[in-house]
Amino acid sequence: MKIDEKFTRRIQDWLESPAESRNLEEGAMLLLQLTGNKIQYRNIMSSPARWARHIEYELQKRLKVRLQQVTHEQVEAMAVKVEKIYNDHLSLQDTNPASEFKAGKRDDHDALPDEIQALYVENLGIVQRMRALHAELRVLTNRPGTCPDSDRYPFLKELIELDNRLHENWAKYDGFDVSSGEVVAHDDARTASKKAVSLINLQKGRYRANPTDELKQKLAEAYALVVNPTEKMTAELKELGIIE
Repeated sequence: MKIDEKFTRRIQDWLESPAESRNLEEGAMLLLQLTGNKIQYRNIMSSPARWARHIEYELQKRLKVRLQQVTHEQVEAMAVKVEKIYNDHLSLQDTNPASEFKAGKRDDHDALPDEIQALYVENLGIVQRMRALHAELRVLTNRPGTCPDSDRYPFLKELIELDNRLHENWAKYDGFDVSSGEVVAHDDARTASKKAVSLINLQKGRYRANPTDELKQKLAEAYALVVNPTEKMTAELKELGIIE
């Protein structure tokens, strides 16, 4: 069950307020919303001051559980994001990590300023670091027993931060205009490739069920935009007659 973070914040705010100025009726209502215990609520409301410590204790206890659950949900969401990063960018079959960068190297690479060329080199190191982190994370999560969120979190956090840095570097590298000496934002080849892969994955089943010339052309054009298409994708489109 998803935790209502706004409600959790209300509990935190109440507990963080000075004890002498707390609205005990509000605290009692928060506790009622957590427990659904109307009898307890009526007892508290008959003499709120006498129940002040009880309200604080019960809210503290339940807040701890809620915060742990929120953290767990956040870590799970990060894990999903990291798996997508891995599947999209890191799970290449090529045994030489450097070779995959050949397709991304600009024809005018040697004419670029040193700091722009350095982004290309840095990204190779970033990808290698990301693969190493992902491998360590898999070892950690595959060990017998439950892997605590606190153990997974540092790996997930660094992987996501590195992925952001990777994309920022590619955007600067791909967008650098030699004539103006500035980075020009544009829909680069990698972005176009990702969009093309998504289109193919969404439309290939539709084409299989109802092949049309229009859809065939759209899928063929999308395939032409894919950087380093997988063997599986190529085989599927050949089997469908989209490409030769």
